[in-house]
Amino acid sequence: MTRKLFGTDGVRGTANIHPMTVDMAVSLGAAVGRYFRNEHNGVHRVVIGKDTRLSGYMFENALTAGLTSTGMNVLLLGPVPTPAVGLLTASMRADLGVMISASHNPAEDNGIKFFGPDGFKLSDVVEAEIEALVAAGVAPAQPQNIGRAKRIEDGRFRYQERLKGTLPAGLRLDGIKVVVDCANGAAYRTAPEVLWELGADVIPLGTSPDGLNINTNCGSTKPQMAAEAVRAHKADLGICLDGDADRIIVIDETGAVVDGDQIMGLLAARWADEGRLAGGALVATVMSNLGLERFMNSKGLRLERTKVGDRYVVERMRQGGFNLGGEQSGHIVMTDYATTGDGLMAGLQFLREMVQSKRKASELARSFMPVPQLLKNVRFDAGMAPLDATNVQRAIKDAEVKLEGHGRLLIRKSGTEPLIRVMAECENDQLLNQVVHDIVAEVERAALVVG
Repeated sequence: MTRKLFGTDGVRGTANIHPMTVDMAVSLGAAVGRYFRNEHNGVHRVVIGKDTRLSGYMFENALTAGLTSTGMNVLLLGPVPTPAVGLLTASMRADLGVMISASHNPAEDNGIKFFGPDGFKLSDVVEAEIEALVAAGVAPAQPQNIGRAKRIEDGRFRYQERLKGTLPAGLRLDGIKVVVDCANGAAYRTAPEVLWELGADVIPLGTSPDGLNINTNCGSTKPQMAAEAVRAHKADLGICLDGDADRIIVIDETGAVVDGDQIMGLLAARWADEGRLAGGALVATVMSNLGLERFMNSKGLRLERTKVGDRYVVERMRQGGFNLGGEQSGHIVMTDYATTGDGLMAGLQFLREMVQSKRKASELARSFMPVPQLLKNVRFDAGMAPLDATNVQRAIKDAEVKLEGHGRLLIRKSGTEPLIRVMAECENDQLLNQVVHDIVAEVERAALVVG
């Protein structure tokens, strides 16, 4: 079965435009409620979390209506990070979990992510089956079997205790000054509170959400504000989260940006030294830098690659019995502790290394020398297929010939936004810029022709 509603990370789009409409949210709620309610008898329960987008109220109510119409009891968590939903779905013995968020996207977008009863995101197969239920429609429950809804007041605090529990007993962050940028998103209370409780001197940014400012000039996709704050406050570390706090970008004490590849490299090497790296491998996507792969090989370790999307990373981790993986963009997955990417948890693990090694962030954040990488995005109108154009295909083949033996090329359509992503790696800067420029120019030309 193919999927039309679901992308690489749930259903996503602009609020009040298909597929992110109230009617679709009600239908999705009813379909997923029916799907999971058939799994077993007894009490049927679903937890729903959200980030701070204005449209979150609308989708929370719509999903609740759809879910309760099929007999599911809904537990509303309010604004919490995505990994909190994965954790609480399993710990509260729920049939499924729902996170309402468009992650790093702008405020006008929103999305719906589903977690199974084990706290892990759904597979492509299950998503396709849910789509089929949406298309066919589902029968509502009998009036006496309609579900109830209630708010859970302590979900955030349960998650915060779990975060602190991933550190060694007694480890404190006394004397460490941390800038934390919460992107005016789901972790706007959680992140500063956890760091403060552990003893850090906290400089919070992006902690005043108004429903419209999530990810606006802040967070993991716009780390400049945090970098400036690190330098201004002479902080030891900066932590930048995205709107739902499942990804992280680190800022060292000099204000330099550290991506997910460097964080994964650090953790993989440390865990291997401690005998904690399951399977002797790190799982990452095709976007991770070639330098990371070379670094892993130099340590006698492996880099396993998947297609883009943290849930594909998690699927490979579960298949192979691996416990560390993630994405260059900052999703860091540690299945010993969590079921999905967790930005704040990864930040705490980085801080743990700083405390135990007594080394500066800048020293820990340079595990390997990255191969020069250039990524450019080309936006296109919905319904277009610029990658199918003959001139684009010709440009891609020409670039592959030029890069052979010198680097690699990756062209893909984003699963969360109407973007074509053009990425190349090459140690020859001139060649790198040339091949990316040539492909981007042809994609832009094709988009104009098709449009």
